Amino acid sequence: MKHFLFALIGASSMALMAAPASSAENVCGKRDDIVSRLENGYQEFNSAMGMSTNGGLVELYTSENGSWTLMLSQPDGVSCLIAAGENWESFNSPKSASQVF
Repeated sequence: MKHFLFALIGASSMALMAAPASSAENVCGKRDDIVSRLENGYQEFNSAMGMSTNGGLVELYTSENGSWTLMLSQPDGVSCLIAAGENWESFNSPKSASQVF
């Protein structure tokens, strides 16, 4: 099922690149529906969150097997997937780029 999500995100990304902004479609929906799908379908749970400068809530969902999803929830109640992937690794303390690579 994770592959389906990646395909959906990939297709949406391609649509965003190929279509003008006014006709681009995102992977968006009700926050509760998306969170339920992440938790029940992919065993991804909220690992971090923060407020964006425009008042949106940015949330990171991760699983123990390393899959992850980044979601933005706007003040108007619409939530959209920003990115998803594999091999997520958390650090106990912040690291500079030179320490990671």
